[in-house]
Amino acid sequence: MPQRPAPSLADSVAAAQAWWREAGVDFVYADEPAPWLTDEDAADAPAPLAQVAPVRPLEPERPKIGGDRASWPQDLAAFRDWWRAEPSLDAGGTHPRLASRGDADAELLILVPMPEDGDSDTLLSGRQGRMLASFALAAGLAPETVAIAAALPRHAPLPDWAGLHADGHGEVLLHLLALAAPKRLLVLGRSILPLLGHDPPQAAPAVSQLSIQGRAVPVLATYAPERLLENARLRQGLWQRWLEWTDDACD
Repeated sequence: MPQRPAPSLADSVAAAQAWWREAGVDFVYADEPAPWLTDEDAADAPAPLAQVAPVRPLEPERPKIGGDRASWPQDLAAFRDWWRAEPSLDAGGTHPRLASRGDADAELLILVPMPEDGDSDTLLSGRQGRMLASFALAAGLAPETVAIAAALPRHAPLPDWAGLHADGHGEVLLHLLALAAPKRLLVLGRSILPLLGHDPPQAAPAVSQLSIQGRAVPVLATYAPERLLENARLRQGLWQRWLEWTDDACD
């Protein structure tokens, strides 16, 4: 059998490359990195670009509830009209917007979270209002000496109290209380307290005084009206605290 001549070096290299190419290997790999540039090339190469973190667009600042404070009404009657009409005070809903009722300089102002579900023309015209009227009568307060106000213009199922506080609703509420100028303030609803500048973790009974535009107003805070209607023990507790509160004022 005739012997084939030995392949040349070039043929051997070409055959090896063809074999690896058929096997799917197109590149030569090594465990250690190899320099691509000489020292002179590296000196002339441009410096690598610094990586800059992407800049997030600033979120637009949310406007404060009530708008420009300089435009707020400075008497109670005008404020009540503004309370029913100012767009930033209201997130919308099917219930009517209702303002506070009662005269300024009242012996007692009762502040509740919102109007009752069934209110149409008058704030607290249903069961809650009748309960508070009975409370005032038992306390020896004539109806004309008691004012009623709500922290919200209309009834709402799940108010965002934290959002209202962040957006400045508390300042509007304090302005209302300053115009009403009651001698005493009964707050029914602990969710209202942060709007009045009270630290939420602090127990409500510790709230005994509120500074309203430099004027100190005695405050008693307890549960919201619907909780009081549901629980006779809570109503009894409010009555006991009321007696202690008023007795302390008489001493």
